[in-house]
Amino acid sequence: MTGLAVTRVLVADDQTVVREGIVMLLGLLPGIEVVGAAADGEEAVALVARHRPDVVLMDLRMPRCDGVEATRRIRAGYPGTEVVVLTTYADDESLFPALQAGARGYLTKDAGGEEIARAIADVRSGAAGLSPQVQLRLLERLSGEPGAVGAVGPVPTGQSSGQSSGQSSGQSSGRAGAEPPDGLTAREAEVLGLIAEGLSNSEIARRLYVSPATVKTHINNLFAKTGVRDRAQAVAYAFRNGITGSPQ
Repeated sequence: MTGLAVTRVLVADDQTVVREGIVMLLGLLPGIEVVGAAADGEEAVALVARHRPDVVLMDLRMPRCDGVEATRRIRAGYPGTEVVVLTTYADDESLFPALQAGARGYLTKDAGGEEIARAIADVRSGAAGLSPQVQLRLLERLSGEPGAVGAVGPVPTGQSSGQSSGQSSGQSSGRAGAEPPDGLTAREAEVLGLIAEGLSNSEIARRLYVSPATVKTHINNLFAKTGVRDRAQAVAYAFRNGITGSPQ
């Protein structure tokens, strides 16, 4: 018990029963301290400013300020706070805007305590905390017809040129025979694909037989080239451009 790192968590959900249930569940999990609970996105942003939690568990459909806008404001104003979406919805119209707003995790409300705890730990370590259903949905979009990939949603800042070059060939960038977009090297594209698979820096290093420092250098370079701000936007960018971590 001594030396156990405590993760400070804020819960945002407009349904009182659901919100109180999540707070009660988190209170039973080791290493997690609930520092506040918000009934809408506006209150969530205010409580983040007050308590500076490590992670926010964020519902999407809320009054006054929805979860996507609250996520965007939290990530812009308080980059030390990660956001894990916890929602009923796993459709494209909910999933991709949330990831592009800066959420690093995405769970549906049928997730159990162990899965929620794992997602919180994942985003704290720099990995993506995505439920198996969400990972499957992302992979389905990646493997679908080229037209579907372009329908992901708005392009994060600084990526318009990358989308244009990625779509001009009529194929998903990162596929065999296509150059990676935005001047990415083959190795940078491979690292990006592994990020999209949910791997942490250390896992990527083991997969590619390189040092974690080398992985971090590749990530810094690809972030600069693509204009993404964090790993969640990198995931959305990778799937939009058909970039996978598999050998080409």
